[in-house]
Amino acid sequence: MVYGVILAGGVGSRMGGDKPKQYLTVKDKPIIIYTIEKFFAVPKLEKIIVLCPSQWVEHTKNLIDRHIAPAKDRVAVIEGGTTRNETIMNSIAFIESEGNLNEDTIIVTHDSVRPFVTNRIIEENIEFAEKYGACDTVVPATDTIVEAQDNTFISSIPDRSKMYQGQTPQSFNAMKLKTMYASLTDEEKEILTDAAKIFVMKGEKVALVQGETYNMKITYPYDLRVAKSLLEEESDD
Repeated sequence: MVYGVILAGGVGSRMGGDKPKQYLTVKDKPIIIYTIEKFFAVPKLEKIIVLCPSQWVEHTKNLIDRHIAPAKDRVAVIEGGTTRNETIMNSIAFIESEGNLNEDTIIVTHDSVRPFVTNRIIEENIEFAEKYGACDTVVPATDTIVEAQDNTFISSIPDRSKMYQGQTPQSFNAMKLKTMYASLTDEEKEILTDAAKIFVMKGEKVALVQGETYNMKITYPYDLRVAKSLLEEESDD
């Protein structure tokens, strides 16, 4: 089976306010609903798992009932973990509890606050995860990247033509990801930034899927203003 895994664990501290950013309303719908709708539009995703903080589980279910009622049987809303990778592991545990975890199970993991992901990006993630075992959505870096080991002075300037900015989805063979995560030490888990790094740390290949500059993550108030503008353009088309 191929599962969509929507990660909605953020608390939105950089956005301000008392509501996680994925639940902010843009043109009469919460951001998370736009994201779920993009996943519903891909038939290859047989089921979608939404993971959120425990106190937001019922609210998320109610939102889905209100906005996506005809297709809600394709979605499960469950509690996430304390970290991004623990949240992904919760999704795999759920898949296993349903008896659907095997060597062919694929998960397409995506930030709930990236509502502009395209059908093409999702389908290529599925294709590449099935072919290579893991893939990451990226766009070429447009600015020069500088490294500062001491966070004070530049230590190196990598070749920009080899640099990419990571987006999501990130997609994986679920069984392989589970096995590798279980083999990590506590120290290794502490330095993880995302699940793709698990494969890199273990010497496994992670294929690149071409993203889009507008596949943006809504993090700051400025991003929210841009998102509103883009959604208005979509409505006018």
